[in-house]
Amino acid sequence: MDEQLAGHDSQLLRGVLPMLILSTVQRGETYGYELVEQLRALGLTDLATGVVYPVLSRFERDGLVTGRRVASPGGPARKYYAITERGAAARLDAIARWRAMTDIAERGLDPEGARP
Repeated sequence: MDEQLAGHDSQLLRGVLPMLILSTVQRGETYGYELVEQLRALGLTDLATGVVYPVLSRFERDGLVTGRRVASPGGPARKYYAITERGAAARLDAIARWRAMTDIAERGLDPEGARP
């Protein structure tokens, strides 16, 4: 997957990143850098931390996640994020829209149904 996403299209990333962030936070409360590392482990190896924090801030402002500061013994306090009910609903909506779009793309890319 790494090779496929090397130099990934920023527009595609912009479309899928919010859904991936909500899905990752859905799995359990996490702080920003840990979230970035989890997304990198999925294959977004060149994901910049500066791309994730604005999305988290917007999600918090929109009530999709909550944030709380926790003191860290080895440095500054970390902000942990948890998904809200509204965020969980938005995640499911995003997944449904993503699947509908990928179905359309698959039909357009392979109209005969014969995948290579």
